[in-house]
Amino acid sequence: MDEIKVSPDYNWFRSTVPLKRIIVDDDDSKVWSLYDAGPKSIRCPIIFLPPVSGTAEVFFQQVLALTGWGYRVISLQYPVYWDLMEFCDGFRKLLDHLHLDKVHLFGASLGGFLAQKFAECTHKSPRVHSLILCNSFSDTSIFNQTWTANSFWLMPAFLLKKIVLGNFAKGPVDPKMADAIDFMVDRLESLNQSELASRLTLNCQNSYVEPHKIKDVAVTIIDVFDQSALSLEAKEEMYKLYPNARRAHLKTGGNFPYLCRSAEVNLYVQGAVRYLRATRASAGKRTWVDLQYFKGHAVLRMVGSPRFTCVSSMEQDMLP
Repeated sequence: MDEIKVSPDYNWFRSTVPLKRIIVDDDDSKVWSLYDAGPKSIRCPIIFLPPVSGTAEVFFQQVLALTGWGYRVISLQYPVYWDLMEFCDGFRKLLDHLHLDKVHLFGASLGGFLAQKFAECTHKSPRVHSLILCNSFSDTSIFNQTWTANSFWLMPAFLLKKIVLGNFAKGPVDPKMADAIDFMVDRLESLNQSELASRLTLNCQNSYVEPHKIKDVAVTIIDVFDQSALSLEAKEEMYKLYPNARRAHLKTGGNFPYLCRSAEVNLYVQGAVRYLRATRASAGKRTWVDLQYFKGHAVLRMVGSPRFTCVSSMEQDMLP
């Protein structure tokens, strides 16, 4: 049984946060699906971009936690785009439609690459305050499939799904990681042939990030020490590309730490944007916390709030 799909948190998310569908292109078939939660007065939200196999639901735990801390969060699912510049243009139109000037972008795998390309594409008129890159990459050549990128549109859906599933963790994993994999398999099954083919095309067509164009964007890199689809060489390349980036390492988490290690990831996300707490770029009304101690226990207290949240010793080490 898929434990995440029947969990109280997921059912609460689905019942309280409405799914919106927005068309911003001339082509009516290009529909953006998104969950927009938190204070609508915030004009610099945190936007979550999913991996190849993901939909807007995969970040439901970030939506619930971060909105509870006062942030505005948007988790989206992109339409069928076959070209990176086409995607960037469509995403810019979506931000215009939502009346968002500049945003914080969290991208997982392909989502992280698209976030970097969008920041690069809009560097002359910046639309990105910060980037949070989870298990992401900066050069599509690491997948060694640039020569097949233009043929994905011809492949049947079952073959495309087989290609994606080949990057999922194999062998024994802990229960939470197993649940995360089951949930992502379910999300993968919900995508049709054109959605999968277009994402794989964006993931593998010959392209790389030009870091000098986004040197003024704050970057946080989140990755794991255990098995994931990202090679050690790809991780090292990211570190070289962003030598001043904040690094957030998880001992375990596999390909989907935002599902199976959500508490840690949520703290890292908050740490990545809290430095803007007193500026117009703030993603929430109360975007920072005080670390205090009460009866020997570490607690977090949101400024202006009387409520306390207990923090484990592991989470204390991750606090910014």
